[in-house]
Amino acid sequence: MMDNLLIARSLFGMTMAFHIIFATIGVGLPLMILTAELLYQKTKDTDYVVMAKRWTKTFAVLLGVGIPSGTIAGVQLSLLWPGFMETIGRVMPLPFQIEIYAFFIEALFMSIYVYAAERIAPWMRIISLTLVALGALASAVLITNVHAFQGTPAGFRYENGKFFDINPWEAFFNPSFFVTAGHVALSAYVVGAFVVASVAAFKMMKNKHGSRVYLFHQKALVVSLVLGGIFSLLTAVNGHESAQYLHEYQPEKLAAAEGLFETQSHAPLAIGGITDRETQSVKGAIEIPWVLSFLAGNSFDTVVVGLNDFPEELWPPLFIHTLFNAMVGIGSLLILIALLGIVWKKLLKKDRFPRWFLWVLVLSGPLAVIAIECGWIFACSGRQPWVIYRVLATADSVTSATNLGVLFLAFFSVYVLLSITVVVVLRYFFRKHTELDDLQKAESRA
Repeated sequence: MMDNLLIARSLFGMTMAFHIIFATIGVGLPLMILTAELLYQKTKDTDYVVMAKRWTKTFAVLLGVGIPSGTIAGVQLSLLWPGFMETIGRVMPLPFQIEIYAFFIEALFMSIYVYAAERIAPWMRIISLTLVALGALASAVLITNVHAFQGTPAGFRYENGKFFDINPWEAFFNPSFFVTAGHVALSAYVVGAFVVASVAAFKMMKNKHGSRVYLFHQKALVVSLVLGGIFSLLTAVNGHESAQYLHEYQPEKLAAAEGLFETQSHAPLAIGGITDRETQSVKGAIEIPWVLSFLAGNSFDTVVVGLNDFPEELWPPLFIHTLFNAMVGIGSLLILIALLGIVWKKLLKKDRFPRWFLWVLVLSGPLAVIAIECGWIFACSGRQPWVIYRVLATADSVTSATNLGVLFLAFFSVYVLLSITVVVVLRYFFRKHTELDDLQKAESRA
């Protein structure tokens, strides 16, 4: 059973690791498109409308992969985790039901913008993109709310294998709903901005300084740095609030994230290092005295519960400390990158970015995606051994089916093929429709 459980978790984890890339960019990119459209309507600079149209084409391709991979994830939930889906079906069906309408709005108004943008009034274009952005955000928030419910279940009583006093709306607005929804939205906007920044910086290095295409991508880069900087800062603030929710609702998860074994006030914050179960310490970490207590409860006197207060079989995996540090570290680095870029361009009024900084910007997009992956694995692994915290164990909800290893290899092959296809399609399309072609067409229509 343990092998079966491990393969089931690995299979679903692989599916989510693949899907979350497209889902996250699918939330962040519509906001970038809307921003470009607003800048175009304000300035009448055709560069911005070309940005909006080109990003829309990218969004359509990514959506074409995000939809089937999301459908696969839904099917795998039912097939691999029947015990979990039974609970969700009874207590928490609302997110899945409402999400259908959110996706309908997103798809409908994206079609209007793609096919009728030139024939509708400017305010209608803006409303269409606003509804696309809201639909994409709502889809992500609704589905992620199921994860929030897993960590802070509410709206029912579970006794002797039976459910009582079910309240679907109380389950929907569970204690961590708003914090989790905020984190999903803000981090998706960070990823969307830095993916655009990454592409723009790469294109700037490939084109002659001062050329038409160079200046086009430079404008895109500045827009993405401003938005990326704003949302990176907001994500950090929200992350602090998320840590306080862990302190209140999932104390063993916070303890594992920080490698804290003994309950204490004035608890130190461990940065970096590897958690060692034998010595009950974080080897190689930089410890900042008292800071963890302050982050957990806004007071150095806050008592933070350590792992030794819980049975060892209920400890989350200790590697989540590394995932947590990677997520926070990359998030902090992105704030610094955005700040440096804005200061260099807007305050110092420099004409061009140093080449080394452009390479840093190229890496910022992949780093943002890695941070999302680390955060998602941290969130799900840190809840173990529960699929619904202190209600339903993961081992009790897994399928009894065998031969899951064959399925794992099959889906792995599908995801590799889809990844290659996305890259090939995007490269082919944008080589056939260059920035210069689109800029000249836009200028001829203006």
